Parts: sequence; C-alpha cells; structure tokens
Amino acid sequence: MEKDKVLLTQDGLDNLKKERENLINFERPKVIEELSLARSQGDLSENADYDAARNRQAEVEGRIKEIERLIQNAEVIVEDNLDSHIAGPGATVTFRDLSDDQTYTYKIVGSFETDPFNGKISNESPLAKALFGRGEGERITVGVANPYEIDIIKVDFVH
Repeated sequence: MEKDKVLLTQDGLDNLKKERENLINFERPKVIEELSLARSQGDLSENADYDAARNRQAEVEGRIKEIERLIQNAEVIVEDNLDSHIAGPGATVTFRDLSDDQTYTYKIVGSFETDPFNGKISNESPLAKALFGRGEGERITVGVANPYEIDIIKVDFVH
C-alpha cells in the first residue's frame, strides 16, 4: 500500500522512536499510577481525577498506536547524496525570494516532520514541489495563489 508510506528523515524516525519509548516507559506507568490513586478515592462515577486519568490514558495509548503505525510505514529519506546539488526530499535549500529580497533556508522533510518555524517544510508543500529536481543557480516560480519567484542559492544534503 504505497499510500500508507510515511516519508521521514532519519532524525524524524529516531525522534519518533524516542517519543514512543518515553510514552511506554514513563508516561504509561505514570498514568497507571494516577488511575490507581483515583480508584482508591472511592466512587468512580463522580471522580474528576479518575476521569482525567482515563482521558490521559486514552491520549497516551492513542499516541503510542499512532507512532507505531508511522514507524511501521516509514520510508526513510536518503540523505547521503552529498555530491548532488539537486533539490529533493532530505535536501537543505537556501534561496532568495525575489518578492521580498530575503534569503531563506529550509530542509525538505516528510509531512509528519514539518515545522516551518524551525526551517523544515513538507515534501508535499508547493515550495518543495517547485524545488524538486532543480539546482543551484536556477530561478523558479512557486505556483501558489499568488505565484512568486525564487533564486536557488545552495542545495545541500548535510544534516
């Protein structure tokens, strides 16, 4: 099922595994302890602490299942194209936006790792799609509602 594939950088996959381990080894036992404490308070029908602990348990278990699905369907973006200066998933691209004459640097990551405020854009974004297959020194138009042009300054695959 190609549609279920999740593109992730190696860092993204490692971070998901760390989060899963934290949830399993620390958060889950903490929630179980909170549930046990709330149960010891007696009547569960009007016990707000018990309800809160049950909700937290559902959140933790749901997130663990979601992470396991992501890891199971992960396809790691190969970032070892060190000689390549052509943009693609895993590339860090520096460009000048001609509309505001500002320089920007973004790493193209899988959609589950997207964090534009920290320089990570989705491989499914219009900007990333416009960059794919293009190289340093090229001027391209990003096709959005208000198209804009950029000059690619540098394409790098170093972490």
